[in-house]
Amino acid sequence: MSDVLLWAVAALWGATAGVLLPRAAYRFAVPEGEEWRDRCPRGHALRGWLGPARCDRCPRGDADAPEASSTPSVPLLAAATALTCAALAAATGTRPELAVWLLLAPVGVLLAVVDFRVRRLPDPLTLPLAVAALALLGPAALLPEHAGHWPTALYGALALGAGYYLLYLVNPAGMGFGDVKLAVGMGAVLGWYGWSTVLLGSFAGFLFGALYGGALVVARRAGRKTAIPFGPFLMAGAFTGLLIGAYAA
Repeated sequence: MSDVLLWAVAALWGATAGVLLPRAAYRFAVPEGEEWRDRCPRGHALRGWLGPARCDRCPRGDADAPEASSTPSVPLLAAATALTCAALAAATGTRPELAVWLLLAPVGVLLAVVDFRVRRLPDPLTLPLAVAALALLGPAALLPEHAGHWPTALYGALALGAGYYLLYLVNPAGMGFGDVKLAVGMGAVLGWYGWSTVLLGSFAGFLFGALYGGALVVARRAGRKTAIPFGPFLMAGAFTGLLIGAYAA
C-alpha cells in the first residue's frame, strides 16, 4: 500500500469514527458527581452512545437540542479524529501497531473533548483505554515487522501511572485521579517504543499544559492558581511522543 493511500484510509477511518462521537461527548460531559446524561434538555430519552448528539424527537434548529450548546460540532470532531489518525499513519507506516493506534485514537479525542468541557475524565473511558492498549499491543508484538516491545509498554504503564499517582498525593487539587488512570494508558502506548519515548511524551505533556496555563494568565483569563483540565495536555504530550517514537523506530 502506498503511503498516500495509507494516510487516506487512516483519515477516512478517523473521520468516520469522529462522526460517531458527538452523542458520547454530550452524555459524558457532566460535572463530577453527576450521573451520565440519558436525556436531552427537553427530557427525551437518549439511547445508545454512538452517533449524533441530536435528539430524534427534538426539531432541528431547536435552541435546547444537545448539539446546540453542549457538544462540539460533528465536522470538528470528524476533522480532529481524521487528522490524528492520518498523522499516526504517516509516522507509523504499515507496521502492525498502527491498527492499535487507530483504534485508540477516537477514544483519546473523546476524552480530550469531555475533559476540556467539564474537567472530568470518565472511568468508563480511561480504564478500558489502558486495558485495551496493553491487550491489543500483545498480539501486535507477535506479528512480523512490529517496532515495539510489549514488556516495556507494561512497565511504562505502571511507571507513568505511579508517577502521576505520586503527583496526585502531593497536590490533589492540581492533579485529578482521572489523570492518574489516563496516565496508565498513555504510559502503555509510549512504552511500546521505549523509555526515551515515555520521557519525551511525559515532558511534552507538562510543557503543553504549562504553555496553556501561562497563556491564560497573560490573557488575564486565569490566575496562577487556577486549575486547568490536564487530560488533553497529557494526551497531546503522549501523541507527540508517540509520533516521534514511531517515526524514529
